[in-house]
Amino acid sequence: MTKFKRLLLKILLLPIFPALDALVVPDVGEVLLLSYALNKVAATDVKLKLFTNDYTPVEGSVVANFTEAVAAGYTAIELAGASWTIESDGGVTTATYAQQTFTFTAASTNYGYYITNNDGSQVLWAERFSDAPHNIPSGGGTEKITVKLIGE
Repeated sequence: MTKFKRLLLKILLLPIFPALDALVVPDVGEVLLLSYALNKVAATDVKLKLFTNDYTPVEGSVVANFTEAVAAGYTAIELAGASWTIESDGGVTTATYAQQTFTFTAASTNYGYYITNNDGSQVLWAERFSDAPHNIPSGGGTEKITVKLIGE
């Protein structure tokens, strides 16, 4: 794990169901997050997406490595900057986004999530579900996710 990841932020995705494994901030994500933090580029709202290919994110991951869910009912979820709750307690600062629900009206096999910049051209971070894949049945179903960023 790079110093950037340890010192700037620890990112956790805490779903109601299921457990998640190793979060990865790819190189392109590190560059973009630092660019936002240092006001080199204007920050935008980010998008939360699910991926359906059997892929494990790595440092070199880019958008093209992920196959976004396309099953009926699914849409990426925009996480508006103004909707984050940020609190500091005992030297730990936490940014939390309210629980988000992906709704499917058809079958889908989901392996994890990824966060992109608003236009979807760069991956900020990604994580494969530790118990992947999640199989949404033909009648549909939901995935509920709460995004939480922790700075220590």
